[in-house]
Amino acid sequence: MIGFLRGSVAHIAVDHCLLDVHDIGYRIFISRQTGAHIALGEEVLLYTHTHVREDAILLYGFFSQEEYDLFHHLIGISGIGPKVAQSILSEVTPHDFYRLIERQDVKGITKLPGIGKKTAERIVLELKDKFSAYTDIDTNNADAVVRSTSDSMIAEAIEALTNLGFQQNEIQNVFQRKTDYQSTEELIRYALSELQRF
Repeated sequence: MIGFLRGSVAHIAVDHCLLDVHDIGYRIFISRQTGAHIALGEEVLLYTHTHVREDAILLYGFFSQEEYDLFHHLIGISGIGPKVAQSILSEVTPHDFYRLIERQDVKGITKLPGIGKKTAERIVLELKDKFSAYTDIDTNNADAVVRSTSDSMIAEAIEALTNLGFQQNEIQNVFQRKTDYQSTEELIRYALSELQRF
């Protein structure tokens, strides 16, 4: 099974991209969330899931580990296949989806594509315990904070800032106040501004 692919983006469509990996073009199905983080000609790393059917072998790609993890949680539920899972990821961020599960918001989940009431109830039943690590965060516990920030952009920003000499606990405290971000660079700039160091 292919764990990830790193290459240059050769083409972007609504639901997939072509990734040039050493002159081999891989067609990878992506959500709109992932599509917003890639650009033509740029080198990217996509975490991948290989879906084998009788008539095809399909690759699904994810910009972040968090999106990849949620995809696997979703396809593990009866009635949800890769296409439906990818459609859900196009409509809601992992963070917002965890909040729906935490609130056991069946009505909110049924608004997602391909999800009826019975499937939404099954999602809540099967995933509410699995997502407790994301939604029940003890801000005084560094390990809990790290678990809640599995998104690759935050992990990369923490690593960069610790390399600059900042303490991990002060970085995590700053990131607790930052819930809207688009890139690792944005997170780093925000943290430097908050920490009043340049």
